[in-house]
This record gives sequence, C-alpha cells and structure tokens, in this order.
Amino acid sequence: MLDQRSGWGLRSRVSSTHVLVALVVVGLVTRSWLSSLVGATDRLQTAVTVFAGVFVQAVPFLVLGVLVSGAIATFVSPAVLRKVLPRNEPAAIGVAGLAGMALPGCECGAVPVARRLIEQGAPSSVALAFLLSAPAVNPVVLVSTAVAFPGEPGMVAARLAGSLATAVVMGLLWSRFGSPGWMLPGGGDRACVVGRTRWETFTEAARHDFLQAGAFLVLGAAAAAALHVLVPPSWYERLAGQVLLAILVLAVLAVVLALCSEADAFVAASMSSLPLLPRLVFLVVGPAVDVKLFAMQAGSFGRGFAIRFAPSTFAVAVVCGGVAGYVFLGGVR
Repeated sequence: MLDQRSGWGLRSRVSSTHVLVALVVVGLVTRSWLSSLVGATDRLQTAVTVFAGVFVQAVPFLVLGVLVSGAIATFVSPAVLRKVLPRNEPAAIGVAGLAGMALPGCECGAVPVARRLIEQGAPSSVALAFLLSAPAVNPVVLVSTAVAFPGEPGMVAARLAGSLATAVVMGLLWSRFGSPGWMLPGGGDRACVVGRTRWETFTEAARHDFLQAGAFLVLGAAAAAALHVLVPPSWYERLAGQVLLAILVLAVLAVVLALCSEADAFVAASMSSLPLLPRLVFLVVGPAVDVKLFAMQAGSFGRGFAIRFAPSTFAVAVVCGGVAGYVFLGGVR
C-alpha cells in the first residue's frame, strides 16, 4: 500500500515542464541521428529549415508575451478595468476594446478576466469586447506582425483595425441581440493560474502560458513546413487567383491551427505565394475564434454561449479583416 501511494505521488509530481525538459534531453542525446535523418532527403531538409525559421523568429515574441501576461495576472485586477469603464454601454464597449492594447494577454488570460468582469457587474458585451481585443491588438502582437512583414506597414494597421473592429462589433451585437440566459451564471474555468504569493502567481502564469502557447507554436511551425513541402506550387497559384476562396480557406485554417497570437504572423508570412489579404484575414480570425478558444469559452461561459458566439465571431472577423485589408492594403494584394 505504501509503495502504491509513493508511486502515485511520483506520478502526480510529473508536470508538463518535466515532459518538456525530458524531450529536450532526448533531442540533445539523439541529435546526430536526427541530423542524418533530416539530411537524407531534400524535402525533409527543406521542411526542417522552414520549421526552424518560423520557430526561431517567433520565440522571442512568445517569451515577451508570456512575461507580460504573467505580470498582468499578478498585478492587474479586473477591478482596475471596471473602474475606468463609462456607464454608457456602447462607449464602454469601445473603451474595453481599446483596453486590449494596454492590457495584453493570451486567450487563457482573457477568458477568466472577462468572466470576472461580468461577476463584478460589467455588462457581458463589454467583457466580451475585451476578451476579443486583448489577444489581438496588444503591442507584442503588433510588433511581431511588423517584424514578420517587413516593408508592409499596412499589414500592422490593417490587423489592428480589423481585430479592433471585430471586438467592438461583436460587443455591440451582443448588447443588442445577446441574452444573459445563454451564459452560465458562474463557475467554469474561473482562472488559469492560482498562487499564494505574487511571485508564485507570476511564475505559474508565465509557465502555463509558455507551455500552452509553445505547443501551438510548434504545431503552427510544423503546419507551415508541411504546407511548404507537401502542397504543390500550382495549388497556391490557383488559390492566389481566387481571393475569396483563399480568404475562406485561410480563415478555416486559422480556426483549426489555434496559434498563439504572438507568433501567428510568422506562420502567415511563410505563405508568401498567397496575397496579403487572405493572410490578413488569417491573422484577424485566429485570435478571435479557434478550437482552443471555443473549448475555453464553453468551459467558462457554457456550451450554449460558445455555440452562438463562435460562429458569429468567425463571420464578423472575416468581414472586418476583409474590409480592413481593402482599406489599408489597397485592395487585393
């Protein structure tokens, strides 16, 4: 009985951090074998090069993003945002959308903050506007977009405008047509991290966000590499000639990949054979609605809410991203 308990205690102490360290150690031990395997074929070598390029470019912004997110989880209370909100609901929706630029964070941080705002008396439309804006229009995301698309300042302006418009429009639509009965009265995944001290809260929030976002960054970099070597160039040429189809395909791809908003610009930049407009829609849709965010919203606000909110957000994000692209990118590029 004692041995069984000891084994259970050992298993309970194995966290995702230990798994990550173990994988790194395995990679270092087998690096010679991996190098020979990669060099065996040109296509695999090209895929690894694309993967490494996307990953290495994105990691600094990912680290900066999770550090900011951890600091917000530690030092910023939803009460701070609640105090600065105007009493007029449409004006409060606009302020909540702009607050995403000052209070950046990933979807994991934005969902529980939105939940707590509602519990503190903020209108649900205001909380949802903040939920959509925080991961999409914060400075880390905008700087990473500028680095991923050098010489294209219009992409940064278009992403800011499209994402902010998505947050505000969805807030206004929810205030007009949404019903409080569609949301859970309380409970759910009320917070991503809990710590006894500020340092524990910060380190746990940063660790949680880094491992979660890092996993999706690996997925996104792998998808970019796979698309580069597996999809024939003729497909991209055909897709590039059908902009509406390209917009729809990349919007759905953004939902499925569920990338971290601090790193998704580098994945979009790797699709260089496609016009800028579909890639912009990819960047606007991703932080607003994806499979990971749908699951988090369902857990925090209820499945009925997520089923109604996610499709509406998808449609609004596609339209706002398309309009922003036409305005700031000069049409179809």
